[in-house]
Amino acid sequence: MSSVSLAVAVIPESLPAVATIVMAMGVQRLAKRNAIIRNLSSVETLGGATVICSDKTGTLTQNKMTVTKTWLLNETDERELMKGAYLCNDARLSDGQWVGDPTETALSEWAIKAGLDVEDIANRYPRVAEVPFDSGRKRMTTVHQRGDDVIAYIKGGVDEVLAGVNELLVDGEVREITDEDKTKILDANRAMGKDALRVLAIARRQLEDVIKDGDVNVEQHMTFVGLIGMIDPPREEVKIAIQECKDAGIEVVMITGDHRTTAEAIGMQIGLMQDGDKVITGLELDQMSDEDLYKDVRSIAVYARVSPEHKMRIIDAWKKHGEVVAMTGDGVNDAPALKKSDIGAAMGIVGTEVAKGAADMILTDDNFATVVNAVEEGRRIRDNITKAISYLLSCNVGELVVLLIASFMNWATPLLPIHILWINLVTDSLPALALGVDPAEEGIMKRQPNRDTSLLTKPMYFRIGYQGIMIGVLTLVAFLYGYGALGQEGSLAQGQTMAFTVLAFSQLVHAYNIHSTHGTVFKTFFVNKWLIIATFVNAMMMLAVLFVPVLRDLFKLVSMDSSHWMVVLALIFIPIPVVELMKVLKLNGNRA
Repeated sequence: MSSVSLAVAVIPESLPAVATIVMAMGVQRLAKRNAIIRNLSSVETLGGATVICSDKTGTLTQNKMTVTKTWLLNETDERELMKGAYLCNDARLSDGQWVGDPTETALSEWAIKAGLDVEDIANRYPRVAEVPFDSGRKRMTTVHQRGDDVIAYIKGGVDEVLAGVNELLVDGEVREITDEDKTKILDANRAMGKDALRVLAIARRQLEDVIKDGDVNVEQHMTFVGLIGMIDPPREEVKIAIQECKDAGIEVVMITGDHRTTAEAIGMQIGLMQDGDKVITGLELDQMSDEDLYKDVRSIAVYARVSPEHKMRIIDAWKKHGEVVAMTGDGVNDAPALKKSDIGAAMGIVGTEVAKGAADMILTDDNFATVVNAVEEGRRIRDNITKAISYLLSCNVGELVVLLIASFMNWATPLLPIHILWINLVTDSLPALALGVDPAEEGIMKRQPNRDTSLLTKPMYFRIGYQGIMIGVLTLVAFLYGYGALGQEGSLAQGQTMAFTVLAFSQLVHAYNIHSTHGTVFKTFFVNKWLIIATFVNAMMMLAVLFVPVLRDLFKLVSMDSSHWMVVLALIFIPIPVVELMKVLKLNGNRA
């Protein structure tokens, strides 16, 4: 019977169920905060995130583009600029609403507001071929035909478009572009970028015949038309969210396809960049070896003009430092990076189905602040699972201590198997689940991230050990008192009754010690109403066993007089002052 009792005591039967339920409830809370978790195990990983690599457009910014500035060598060419912006564009009106990419929508709206007769232009220059936008080329080309006149319009990044330009449009005339012209264009691009504008270049090319779809050779020998600057304001909540990340010890990295100057300006606006932080481009990244990137990755805050392939190298470099990396993405090409990261977060609004399928989490509002909220919720879930584990294991250690010491000392069995089973039913169910819904501790996003991949840490082992031994010793004292081993009259049934009562109620009281490893129980006692309800329900169950004669006989217990109850009451509340003293002396271990 002692062996059976020992076997029952050593196994925390409810631990897997409690951990799963706690994570499932966390998933529900995250869904209400615009984060849909696709893999249950990702909930725990979220809490340990140390690096967040985020796209800019739509995640850090509002994804509401507005054209605010244009640049031409001669203002008389603005109509041609508008014409190219509207024709080299896939955004269209549908039932009075613009449908398409926000950048292209902004270009079309600007062309209409500027007075371009877009219906006439579209009818006179129907599209006959195209070269779609590609993240590597960073350009898009459409070919239009009007009778024998075939013309291609190209829009894209300034550097990428200029690479294929050899002519310039000035006052309706075409002339060869000079180095001085290119310098003026690049200076204008930098000036717009410093104002946090996203800059696109528009070029054209007169063709002799219609090209085949996808023929990139058309993007050579082009005529430069002008620049268009668009503003995509940062989200109002992003600056606060980034500061929360810094307070929480989480690195934030911005990865964007925008020009370096624009990316740096946005990084400064949102408070992402600090003294000593670097901005590098995809071209510079290509010239860096993996070893150089590993050495410098901590000092690089912004990556500009990068392709999705670069994200893989960035993730690898951070992971080599032992960091837990969260990565955001929305495109098909982002899928490998989302899969490779520890937490892949896909955009729910503009994200592709491929990106969503590869991600662990989907942001229904495409907002960076939601990632930070998810990390906060992940920390809370990790904390609560840790609390449940600490509570369950310390209680089981207490039961183990009672039975082992009694066996070694060759004493009578302090607890019967039915006692252990009932205590485990009472203390391992509702209180553990209630701890799983504990509210987040004050300052949860002010502490440094936990880089330990294991939930069981050395400080936690220490707490489980001393708290379990404490519960076990209190139970043995109660048993010896009731048994009559301390000089007074007693019996085995009386000793078992007192041991059973002290073990059960001391565990219920001990649940309130688990709220925080450092905060006092007198401040956290009422923070969790579900724990109070669970304690009340389980206390009633215990009292029913102790006072209802039929149940008392079933459990082979006896009634206790006032002196026994005074001893029991004194013992069951001892865990609170002991643990409080350990917190004051800072001997309770650091946060698990």
